[in-house]
Amino acid sequence: MKFLVPLFLASVCFGQQWEIGGAGGYGWYRTDTIYSSAGDAQAGIRNRFVAGFVVDEDAFEYLSGEFRYLYQDGDPYISYGGVKANVNGQSHAIDYEVLIHVVPRNRRVRPFFAAGIGGKDYVVTGPEPYPQPLPQIATLTNQSEWKGLFTAGAGIKFQLNPYVLVRVDFRDYITKFPEQIFIPAPHGTDRGIFNQFTPMFGISCTIPTGR
Repeated sequence: MKFLVPLFLASVCFGQQWEIGGAGGYGWYRTDTIYSSAGDAQAGIRNRFVAGFVVDEDAFEYLSGEFRYLYQDGDPYISYGGVKANVNGQSHAIDYEVLIHVVPRNRRVRPFFAAGIGGKDYVVTGPEPYPQPLPQIATLTNQSEWKGLFTAGAGIKFQLNPYVLVRVDFRDYITKFPEQIFIPAPHGTDRGIFNQFTPMFGISCTIPTGR
């Protein structure tokens, strides 16, 4: 058995490949609801563009791991009965994902499934509205907030040549409701989670190692 360990490690190093690239796309949110005796308001983040980068270690035939960063330009808002107000904001998501490829690494077209964990920073960059538009239901604040993050999705990689790869990704960035940004009125409550559905297109350079 001892000789199998170095043999396995050598086979991994021989086929290892790094991927470093950037991506852009669009992020849209499933809104949440804030419940109160004065009415139920919609709370969410405005749908806008996203941009980010990825560093992927493709060490196995069907399995790889990647570090991802994603910026989304979106303002937190609340809406009820034709009244809508927002504060300037954005978000920064950092996560580590495991990719399960459907075909081996020597194929030029490689569909995959992905899942990961990390953190997401909901950043408020402007002052809270004054006066508050819906104080009987909820208050919008200027407090930024970190939330634990879970990601799930799929995509396809296209290897154009040994050093250039393009990819199409779809991710769902999932966090709990950021309750420090949206504060329900007394005896009010919020339910649900924030989903950021995110299609992206990216270009990467690939760096074979251990050849």
